[in-house]
Amino acid sequence: MASLMRTSNPALNAKTFERQVALGGEAMTVQGTVNKTGVLLLCVVATAAWTWSQFLQGGFSDRVGLLVGVGALGGFVVALATIFKKNWAPITAPIYALLEGFVLGGVSAALEMRFPGIAIQAVGLTFGTLVALLLAYRSGVIRATENFKLGVVAATGGIALVYLVTIVLGFFGVHMPYIHQSGGIGIAFSCFVVIIAALNLVLDFDFVETGAREGAPKYMEWYAAFGLMVTLIWLYLEILRLLSKLRSRR
Repeated sequence: MASLMRTSNPALNAKTFERQVALGGEAMTVQGTVNKTGVLLLCVVATAAWTWSQFLQGGFSDRVGLLVGVGALGGFVVALATIFKKNWAPITAPIYALLEGFVLGGVSAALEMRFPGIAIQAVGLTFGTLVALLLAYRSGVIRATENFKLGVVAATGGIALVYLVTIVLGFFGVHMPYIHQSGGIGIAFSCFVVIIAALNLVLDFDFVETGAREGAPKYMEWYAAFGLMVTLIWLYLEILRLLSKLRSRR
């Protein structure tokens, strides 16, 4: 148990997995987390479908742009609130899912107009990756060891830093060469990001199992489902980015 508390993953700490026995309430379960993840998926699909329909009616109009902007900014704020106030997750997690649905719907529809069929391909690859990694995790082919966690978290942090630098430089009209283009380097970078995003699912699976085993509070089911949604949304967007680079080379 002591080694678990030293993990580099900030979500896994003593406060997160405080024993439910001491709280005198219901404990987190794997099945409960699965059910709540399903609810969040429905929330994402609902708002994504609505934004998609708005795009089909009027293209990338001011309304669609507003929905995407509100979804992106609001989702970021709500995600931060959920991370720092985990007991808010039963309320903030569905709100986050609804807001992110606006973003996914707008982005997917825009790319679908340019590259027909790309959205369903990205959805299929995202859920195919989820199932494949879940089977690999459950069978023991992939284990969430301390070194594995450290490597994935370090790589994720490096990717976040690259994206942050890209955003900051963009404000000054400077664009990062190669990695965001459809050349060989850009495609290789996107493949690397997709792999790291996918491996974050293993950390999420381990988080759920650890929370259920340690008797985490019932609201942590929502927090764990929120974590899974964050990873799945990131993975989906990165797969979309990779597919768009590949399709633009044709």
